[in-house]
Amino acid sequence: MQYFVVMIDYGRRGREAIVDPEITRREVISRIASGEYRNISFIHEIADCSVEDITAEILSEAALPDIGPAGADLQASQFDHIRDLRKHERV
Repeated sequence: MQYFVVMIDYGRRGREAIVDPEITRREVISRIASGEYRNISFIHEIADCSVEDITAEILSEAALPDIGPAGADLQASQFDHIRDLRKHERV
């Protein structure tokens, strides 16, 4: 049997351990990426009779990739640049 323990720290209000034997690694990552799990103290994977701290692995997998400016923004800035060049053209 394998399950995950996600310890969430609520500050003064205390801590909460979320333990659900039916949740998968993918679901834990999904919940972190969506913002459902925040202020995580640690994540442990319990498999058979061993416990492993996988906090760093899961958090790095759940990190959202850096997304650059959208295509519309790039197009708008290109139009602005062209307009600025036209202002300085000789007539």
